[in-house]
Amino acid sequence: MQTELSQTLGIEHAVFGFTPFPAVAAAISRAGGFGVLGAVRYTAPDELKRDLDWIEAHVGGRPYGLDVVMPAKKVEGVTEADVEAMIPEGHRQFVRDTLARHGVPELAQDEASGWRITGWMEQVARSQLDVAFDYPIRLLANALGSPPADVVARAHDRDVLVAALAGSARHAEKHRDAGIDVVVAQGYEAGGHTGEIASMVLTPEVVDAVAPLPVLAAGGIGSGQQVAAALALGAQGVWLGSLWLTTTEADLGSPALTRKLLAAGSGDTVRSRALTGKPARQLRTEWTDAWDDPAGPGTLPMPLQGLLVAEAVSRIQKYEIDALLGTPVGQIVGRMNRERSVQAVFDDLTRGFEEAVDRVNRVAGRSGPS
Repeated sequence: MQTELSQTLGIEHAVFGFTPFPAVAAAISRAGGFGVLGAVRYTAPDELKRDLDWIEAHVGGRPYGLDVVMPAKKVEGVTEADVEAMIPEGHRQFVRDTLARHGVPELAQDEASGWRITGWMEQVARSQLDVAFDYPIRLLANALGSPPADVVARAHDRDVLVAALAGSARHAEKHRDAGIDVVVAQGYEAGGHTGEIASMVLTPEVVDAVAPLPVLAAGGIGSGQQVAAALALGAQGVWLGSLWLTTTEADLGSPALTRKLLAAGSGDTVRSRALTGKPARQLRTEWTDAWDDPAGPGTLPMPLQGLLVAEAVSRIQKYEIDALLGTPVGQIVGRMNRERSVQAVFDDLTRGFEEAVDRVNRVAGRSGPS
């Protein structure tokens, strides 16, 4: 699964794996792909440094990258306390009532309430980059549009490629004009924040819009046959995120959540604003149903919604309240029906890719090895 981009980065397979877990990122790179560590959960530079040290020790000298969440435009002087003060009391009561209805216990008084919006704030992302640029990362990806121009320049000064996610050809063109090196065309089927256009339509549109920039296809990809299809549409690789959630190296911290993912079908996700305030594909649960119910108060815009539900999500996860327990995941969850190692995933991807190429060769009247 070689392309010009994979050759530039020195990887065996044009498979880019986004993951919040250092062990998964390192395993992806060792298997011949390109592991990309998600940084949004690191609110302290020392925590990111610790995990990058771990990756360096376990990646076997293979290349890897980092994914940050950084807005292109900076908002000055806004603190987390300022944002929290904007949350209506009625929404807070709705959260309390929903948790009480499902018997969700409180956290201990000295227990942290889990992920908040801190990792989405620009100053935090910049502190992450101050750490990351001391390591030999080869790619910096941004999940919230093009990063600021000075960040792009800083990466290029270090020979680091910059990637950005796009949900439309128009967004992709903005990335190209901002000096981005790689565009990730993320289709409607993808887990997490995603747009309205399906991958089969989006990928060739983006490829044509930004040529000759390399494009990675994302959304609904979890087999070698789908990798072959993405390359046939003009992509120079694939960007996979959901597929790694049920690998043996992943650490979801919840056996119940792993069981739910393994049991879910491709129709068991929903694109909901319940988690962050922006449409994000995730497992459908009674939690997402409550927020999407017209009888409820409705979700708040980002970042208010994420701050509002942070403690509630922590409680649901800690106590594994099955009816409410979910996670961002794409429609490919229907294929994630057994736990496998990252290497086993790659073995299946490469085998399926070879079968797909052989099948196309036969259709085209060609024969012989792919």
